Amino acid sequence: MGRFQLSGLHRVRRTLIGQPLPTSAHAEERLNNAEALAILSSDALSSVAYATQEIVLVLGMAGAVGLGFTLPITGLIIALMLIVAISYRQTIKAYPHGGGSYRVSHENLGDIPGLVAGGSLAIDYVLTVAVSTAAGISALTSYFPALETYRVPLCLVALGLLMVANLRGVRSSAQLLSAPTYVFMAAVLTLVGVGLLKLAHGDIGAMASAEQNLRMAEEHGSLTAISAVLLMRAFSSGCAALTGIEAISDSVMAFKPTEWKNARRVLTVMVVLLATMFGGISVLARQLGTVYVENGPTLLFQLGDQVFGHHSLMLLVLQAATLLILLLAANTAYADFPRLANFLAQDGY
Repeated sequence: MGRFQLSGLHRVRRTLIGQPLPTSAHAEERLNNAEALAILSSDALSSVAYATQEIVLVLGMAGAVGLGFTLPITGLIIALMLIVAISYRQTIKAYPHGGGSYRVSHENLGDIPGLVAGGSLAIDYVLTVAVSTAAGISALTSYFPALETYRVPLCLVALGLLMVANLRGVRSSAQLLSAPTYVFMAAVLTLVGVGLLKLAHGDIGAMASAEQNLRMAEEHGSLTAISAVLLMRAFSSGCAALTGIEAISDSVMAFKPTEWKNARRVLTVMVVLLATMFGGISVLARQLGTVYVENGPTLLFQLGDQVFGHHSLMLLVLQAATLLILLLAANTAYADFPRLANFLAQDGY
């Protein structure tokens, strides 16, 4: 009876995660550039789902005047994004076997700065899983408000699916999870393009809900005066758009040869897409006067609702793609945390 139970468990395990991969198969599990863009860039690209939202959330406390700073702050963040990307391009070339913040800090600044960077990244990977999963479920509950009470069980189910996908092997995960990234990029770019086109033709205007929220805030005296502190807070909140840029430099050896050249190419494409989508969403949100209220529908959902219509197929596609790419962002931790742990182990920690 016990042997039968073990045999049954063995079959279930093999069905879910497949046969063990020998070490010699590691090279076969490398990612091509298209797969790497989907898997390793998902953390960064998914940040456009909430980066502008965080800026608007802070600036909205100062009313319409505060929201007027949305685009300048977005521009500053994009400039910082380009600086960071250029730095990581140089890092990838200098450390062709992979060397993110930990490796660079450890070898150039010493043990303590290196350990601080490594510890920070380790914590960040755990938080990435938590935040991205929660944000993805928020995209789902924005479209289906009745699911709000099932938020935690849905998060746990998503984490279970990611675990199984990664246990089957990196390439299997890439084949399974690449499509949502490209669907998300297409949906966001379509949202921005169609939205700006409708604005140019006068087909849509400022959102009624945004005007109502601002008016209610003014009536209750809850608006905050514009200050340097408020603007800096909005800037720091919007810097969520920089999340995940380091993932490629941490995972150079996940690419097919020549690894460092392919990693630099994917990093460049990722940053161009990230800046375009982030900037486009900020422009559209500013032109529509979108206001985000904490625990309310996500900003991206509000924009999609206004541009595509509440019952349109494109709105459903946008929300589904947002959910999936945020789960992919959580997936980057499964790829990068073991590599960081490997670097730490090689250095005797």
